[in-house]
Amino acid sequence: MTHRPLLVFDFDGVLIDGMPEYWWAARGAAEQLVGPLGLPEVAPAAFAQLRPLIHKGWEMVLMAAELSLPGFELAAVRADYDGALAAALQRWRCTPELLQQALEAFRSAGIASDHRAWLARHRFYPGVCDRLQALAAEGAAWMVLTTKGEAFARELLAAADLAPLALFGHEAGSKPDVLERLLAEQGAAGNSAPIRFIEDRRPTLEAVRRRPGLDAVRCYLVSWGYLGPGDGENLPVSISWLTPERFAAPLATWP
Repeated sequence: MTHRPLLVFDFDGVLIDGMPEYWWAARGAAEQLVGPLGLPEVAPAAFAQLRPLIHKGWEMVLMAAELSLPGFELAAVRADYDGALAAALQRWRCTPELLQQALEAFRSAGIASDHRAWLARHRFYPGVCDRLQALAAEGAAWMVLTTKGEAFARELLAAADLAPLALFGHEAGSKPDVLERLLAEQGAAGNSAPIRFIEDRRPTLEAVRRRPGLDAVRCYLVSWGYLGPGDGENLPVSISWLTPERFAAPLATWP
């Protein structure tokens, strides 16, 4: 049996802050799909407040379009986000697939036309790059599991000279599904070390905790990133709170 710790990181909101890029891409893709919407170039406060609810890239495009409506009510959307998504899909006569394709096409064109400007719309959180580089000295491996397109996440990691053991984008399936496959691979390889999954989205961690067979995955909610109001309060014992100080500490001291 081997015992090599494996850390699986969400990307946006855990390793990297790309709020300027999210708005740029969401706004651009929305306007390419439906025409000029009169949206500002800088992300409005309402978009930042919606970001903790947004799970997949296509939702960003849809919410950008919604923010152009004169009667947009942020409180109502936050109170019933799933219902707001369904209503918006009908209103704009779009599908998640069409919205995702538009987002990725807009991003790809932006990277091709001005790669430096696209990179500049992102920043890694303080201390993240150094901590990832240091994991090897602790005998640990790390991967990235994101709802972002794999190619875009790989571009950003490469620009920071970061090379995860593996990178899973939204193309790989849901996060619980990928974690289930990783657990099976760990077992087949005779690795008895736990998988640590680090996220900034509490509903995602709760979905992992509800999945039978994923009890061996240790879940962590970071104290930075795109947290919603109260996300860090009354956490179940199966989800640990991860501060920058604890993140920087040796793995042996993590809960």
